[in-house]
Formats: sequence, structure tokens, C-alpha cells
Amino acid sequence: MKLLKRFSVGVAVVLLALVVGLAIAWMVTAPQPPPAGSESASRLRVGPHTVGRQEFKWVDGSRPTPRNKEFPGAPERALPATLWFPQGFQGPLPLLVFSHGLMSSRLGCTYLAEHLASYGYAVLSADFPLTKLEAPGGPNHLDVVHQPADISFLIDRVLALDGAVRPFEGRIDQERIGVFGISLGGATATLVAFHPEWRDGRVGAAVSIGGPGDIFGPRFFEHAAIPFLMIAGTSDAIVDYNINASPIPQRLHQGGLLSIEGGTHAGFTHVTAGLLRVLGNPDNIGCGQAKPGDIPQNESVFVGLFGTADQGLLVPPQYRPPCAQIYQNTMRAGRQQMIATLAVQAFFGSYFAKTEEERRAHYRYLTLTLPNELPEVRYTPGRRAAPET
Repeated sequence: MKLLKRFSVGVAVVLLALVVGLAIAWMVTAPQPPPAGSESASRLRVGPHTVGRQEFKWVDGSRPTPRNKEFPGAPERALPATLWFPQGFQGPLPLLVFSHGLMSSRLGCTYLAEHLASYGYAVLSADFPLTKLEAPGGPNHLDVVHQPADISFLIDRVLALDGAVRPFEGRIDQERIGVFGISLGGATATLVAFHPEWRDGRVGAAVSIGGPGDIFGPRFFEHAAIPFLMIAGTSDAIVDYNINASPIPQRLHQGGLLSIEGGTHAGFTHVTAGLLRVLGNPDNIGCGQAKPGDIPQNESVFVGLFGTADQGLLVPPQYRPPCAQIYQNTMRAGRQQMIATLAVQAFFGSYFAKTEEERRAHYRYLTLTLPNELPEVRYTPGRRAAPET
């Protein structure tokens, strides 16, 4: 009996120590907020609108889902979607469509979607059939070539919402439609905005967050006269910053590159600012789960996948395989997501805000104020970035 009692006490002590340790780790890894009284602190506050959320089970019956290992394929493409929107908003809404990364889901943008919706945006995100985490046959990056058409289908469905099936008041402003995505979703956003065959002419602005950029040359971005923003962390172990992000400003006519010193790849995804943040660098998790043979060692997996040199696609002179370098002293995911939220809102606001004065204020914040208030941030404009201050 005494032995059992001692054992119970020992277990209780261990559990208490574990709880205390986790609590301390939780507090230590909390993101540092912007300076009190700064414009950044003001912009991070929840917007004036209550956010609503609606789920949809949309299916595109006009296009098949290809075979994927043991999965035989399907005659349609199922795209379960989530729409965030400002409740009670009377005027026309700008629409932003999010694309998730490989082995992720439509909820990877939750922190961005909720914030943007509170400021008057409708934000839509869907699970792609074969690149989502639970894809039949396993996540397959090759299906990204079908995702630009998925985005066009999703835009069609949102614009067609009417009557009782439309959860928001008013309508979507077709002159203010943007796309953004994380990682492979960043590539999807880039393709649907600029690809000469796959682009959707309704898209007016695009953001790639931690997405590949080495294969998109200057001519590629000339296919559409719209702004593009790359957001990238300098300590990205999956999509190398120097190869994919650093060259982007020299290729752009509008937009630029927002660099986050110490930012990681997985740090942009919603879940890494939760309990996972106590584990440190979130890229370690993804790299630790990679199996031998999963990671190409000699050449980007996207070479030749999206098109030809005549279309502005490049064969990159350099290539660093994912997880070739694991960085130390990286940024906490919560701080990184805070910066991404500020940048995405300001970028789309600089083109989609109602008045010229508001658009200029967003542009000044993105290019001048944000880098001044947060020392980890650097903005590099494209060759002919617009609008001008």
C-alpha cells in the first residue's frame, strides 16, 4: 500500500512538473507584440465587423481528379470550402481566395481569413483534391497544375451565390478579386494570376507566402498587368529564400518582396502558432517527417511542369533541396503570422480600398511604416512598383 502511495505521489509530481514546464514554454514562446501606440498595433486589432463563417460542399463535375497511386481517380473534383465574411456589411465586398500548401488544408489561413473578414473582405478557401493532408493516395504536388482552374471554379461559385444560399448581405465586387496562398498554394496563386493559359482575368492582385519563385521569370509576370507580393522568411528551410524570393523584385512591374528576418516556412501556417510553438523551429517538424526519396536532390520539381521558356518559365541555375539546411534562432511563428497579417491586409488594401487616399495610406504603411516599426521586416519594391506615394 505504501509503495502504491509513493508511486501515485511520484506520478503526480511528474505530471505537475510537465504542466509547469509547458506553461513556462507557452509564455516564453508568446509572440512579441508591436510597439504600443504604433500603427502596426492599431492595424492588428480586430476590425469593426463581426465575422461569419459558412461551409460549402462544392463539386466541379466538368473536370476529373487524376489517378494517384492506389487511388483510381474520380470523374469530378470535390472542393469542400469555407467562406469567412463580415456580417451585416451592406456594400459590395472584395473577394480573396486562399490556396493551401502541400499536406495542409483550407484552414491553414484561418488567422488571416478572420482578420481580413473583420475589415470587410470575403475570404474563401477550399481543400484541393490531391494536395491536401488527407488526399486519397497521399498528397501529390503534381496536381498543382489543376489548381488554377479550381480557383476559377471557386470564384464562379461565390459569384453565383444568391438568395438564401448567400450568407452575406450585398454582393461581391468583381473588380476587386484577389488571390493568395502559402507554399504550394503560393505557386497556385501565382499561376492563376499570371500564367498565359491558366490565369483568370478577374484576378486583380496576388500574394505568394513562402511560395516557390525560382521558375517564374520576368516575362512570366508580363502576362497580366496586376500587382504581386512575395512574402518570405529568410530562414525558410523548405523553399530557400535566396533562390526563390530574393530575385523576385527584379522581375516585377508592380508589387515587391516583403522579407521577414528569421522567418521560417511552416511558421506561416495557422497551427504552428498553437501548441506546436513550444517545439521551437516549426520547419524541424516537416523536415523530420520527410522520408528518403520524398525530397528531390538535383532539380526543382516544377521545372517543365508549368510550361516553357516562351511562356516566361525558367530552368533555375541554382537549386537547394528542401531541408538541406536547418536554421537556428528562428522567429516565433506567432510573430511571423502577425507580420504576414499586417502585410497581406496592407497589400490588398493598397489596391482594393475604396478611396485613393486609403489606398495610398495602405501602400505607405506596407513599404515604409511596417519596416520602420518592426525591425525584422524589409520591403523591396519591384522595378515599377505602384501605386506611388
